[in-house]
Amino acid sequence: MFCDRCGGLMLPKNKKLVCQRCGAEAGIDNEEDYRIVSRGEKKEGVVVVEEEVRTLPTTRAECPKCGNLEAEWWLLQTRKADEAETRFYRCTRCRFTWREYQ
Repeated sequence: MFCDRCGGLMLPKNKKLVCQRCGAEAGIDNEEDYRIVSRGEKKEGVVVVEEEVRTLPTTRAECPKCGNLEAEWWLLQTRKADEAETRFYRCTRCRFTWREYQ
């Protein structure tokens, strides 16, 4: 129920409804309609799942560090817009990253 004076929320207290903002009081018609239900206990802690999700495309490229023949790749505009983008590679085995200018 909401307060007629200020529009604040009215909660039951000592068999009356009391406004949380202005303190106005109102009678309760049916006590079973107005009751505060306590919430459950808060759960402590957060479960962290560490899972490596690989979303980049892969291609055949030799890693200069470990010699693996598979790498993830992506393009990035590192210079002016009228110049070609730079292709980056990341080895799927040792995670070494290198670039290729076009």
